Amino acid sequence: MSERAPEQPGREDIVTGIMRQWQQVHPGLDLEPIGVIGRINRCAALLQQAADAQLRPQQLTRAEFDLLGTLRRSGRPLTAGELTRETFASGAAVTKRLRRLEQHDLVERRIDERDRRVAHLTLTDAGRELADHTLPDQLNREQALLSGLPPEHREQLAERLAELLLLLEGSIGQISRAAN
Repeated sequence: MSERAPEQPGREDIVTGIMRQWQQVHPGLDLEPIGVIGRINRCAALLQQAADAQLRPQQLTRAEFDLLGTLRRSGRPLTAGELTRETFASGAAVTKRLRRLEQHDLVERRIDERDRRVAHLTLTDAGRELADHTLPDQLNREQALLSGLPPEHREQLAERLAELLLLLEGSIGQISRAAN
């Protein structure tokens, strides 16, 4: 097992314990992928919980805020399909979230005049205001969550994650396109 010991004596993250348990069950397996992917998944889940908790007063989930943010930063109306591709959510999930955002008058749908099957989605004034008001708070909270890491470590982590993301987008994207 090529796992480094945690930096704080007497403390270990949950993934280290999981790897140790798997090592006992399957001593011959290379568990290195669990060390990377398990930690990414665990971090993503914890960050999702933190974001949802912070957005609860606005009656939003992180996934709904992602749709608002995507519409806000795009600078143009988007279709549900474009939102699906941009947010990596399923079409059904995007439809459900958009319906809820429309009910709260944060998003509006305009039917395409040339192709009535296509709807263009934009933020309402209230949706734009909510996105603009919420983003700084989200960024401040995320900064606080990362503040325990020195700036150079955050920069290195962002660079390594960008490498991984490009690798995964290339390989998984090819697999997904081939399956369709």
